[in-house]
Amino acid sequence: MAKILIIDDDKNMCRMLCETGRRLGHQTISTLSLAEGLQKALSEDFDLVFLDVWLPDGNGTDRLHEIREASSSPEVIIITGAGDPEGAELAIMSGAWDYIEKPFSVDAVALRLMRAIQFREQKRARISLSTRKENRFDLKRDTIVGNSPTMALCLDLLAQAAQSDASVLITGETGTGKEQFAWAIHENSRRADKAFVTIDCAALPETLVESMLFGHEKGVFTGANRSRAGMIRQADGGTLVLDEIGELPLSIQKSFLRVLQEHRFRPLGGAREIQSDFRLVAVTNRNLDQMVNDGLFRDDLLFRIRSFAIHLPPLRERHEDIHELATYYTRKLCDRYDLAMKDFSPEFLNGLMSYHWPGNVRELFQALERVVMAARHESVLFPDHLPIRVRARAARASVAKNLSAGGASLPPNLDPFKDIPTLCDYRQGAIAEAEKSYIQNLMSLKNVSFNEICKIAGLSRPRLYTLMRKYGITRRFCPEEADK
Repeated sequence: MAKILIIDDDKNMCRMLCETGRRLGHQTISTLSLAEGLQKALSEDFDLVFLDVWLPDGNGTDRLHEIREASSSPEVIIITGAGDPEGAELAIMSGAWDYIEKPFSVDAVALRLMRAIQFREQKRARISLSTRKENRFDLKRDTIVGNSPTMALCLDLLAQAAQSDASVLITGETGTGKEQFAWAIHENSRRADKAFVTIDCAALPETLVESMLFGHEKGVFTGANRSRAGMIRQADGGTLVLDEIGELPLSIQKSFLRVLQEHRFRPLGGAREIQSDFRLVAVTNRNLDQMVNDGLFRDDLLFRIRSFAIHLPPLRERHEDIHELATYYTRKLCDRYDLAMKDFSPEFLNGLMSYHWPGNVRELFQALERVVMAARHESVLFPDHLPIRVRARAARASVAKNLSAGGASLPPNLDPFKDIPTLCDYRQGAIAEAEKSYIQNLMSLKNVSFNEICKIAGLSRPRLYTLMRKYGITRRFCPEEADK
């Protein structure tokens, strides 16, 4: 028996959905407002949520990610009477399991309900990566740490990817652990005892990429004193990782696409083709969709490498994992330097939690290494051990919290926490502010269809949806736009 939540301000709709669920043997609960529904979803465990879009107190799609990130990670079916095709696409891209438009029949609802529950049961039956023994990972590399809802979704995708031979694309900001995920996919696959070959596309001159991938015969170019097997051949039976695949030259992308399709290639200067049974994992911190729009990346290659897509969240979006990460890395560092494990003061943890970590997990590790070395012979870590930039951000957060609670502000000339941001932080903030303002202006245009807005902005629909989600921007669909 599944537990189902209905969030809809239409009492008749709630009654019909509840009765349908009960006839199928499930427990159903309904609410008439978004606030009450969100409170229910976050305080109780549900398997499935029917979520209306236009509610008296808000847009259901805007809060979909909060429901999906609840402890039970329920599947969500969006229901609406707006007839909004862009909204349907946005809902699916935001994590909805399905999208159904009012009016709909009882049979249509029952079918979607049964399929959603069946999907959830199958997902539960999969082997969870988190139950794998830690020694399945190479201890020379960092294991994947974190149990936040966003990381749990990534681990579930990782487990699915490891059970297949499909190509995988791992994206995310620098320092989020993309290389660790690539290794984990290999280690938990049937290819674990075969080669794991990595090539950094960003570190190779364009003239060497083809030779490194495909290999070459002796004498085919100046300096080729002997034949050399390329990375593709070395990965036969195992996993080939293309790190920073966005840097792969256009001249090579077409040739590599053929290799992915046929798993056959010809070394430079070779007389015959060679077969290689490799599995591809591509890694990048770049926006490949935007690169396709800019003519810098082939769309057919992107489709081929994105059979499985895993996007790793930045550390600022999974603060729940910081304590666990800090404990894991501190223990690792203490073992490395033969020191006793250290305890954390509450203020030290608050300092870690208050910082935004632009360098993500990699920056956290580097900061903790500095902390451990500074406190070699001390048993407890305090805020004074943290790098000054982390302490300054923690102080600012504390003052801001007091001000929001009604505390008095300091005169500007006496505020010791008015630190100047780094040039990188300032630039990123300015870009984000400009992007947000631009998208808001686009969304305020009247009598202009979504397709026309995409053309004006020079953005693909998925890219524009991504920016809208990033900055929390929504746009009400006007029926008269449908024909534009």
